[in-house]
Amino acid sequence: MTQEMQFKTIVAQYCDIKPEEMSDDMRFREDLGFSSLDFMSFLGELEDNFDIELDENDALKILTIGEALDLLEKLQ
Repeated sequence: MTQEMQFKTIVAQYCDIKPEEMSDDMRFREDLGFSSLDFMSFLGELEDNFDIELDENDALKILTIGEALDLLEKLQ
């Protein structure tokens, strides 16, 4: 499984959209229906699954799937 598909599989646990139907410009809150709690739980899962540590200020600036993927690449 690619890193992008693994990432989207985690996202799919918090919404009703299949990983293969997600696009990079989808917004977590508006398009995927994430609540603040969902988003924070999701960030924790990313840290665990990809063995990274997210800076809270950087993480709170993430609005779209593409932005999150870009940040993930930079941290690995």
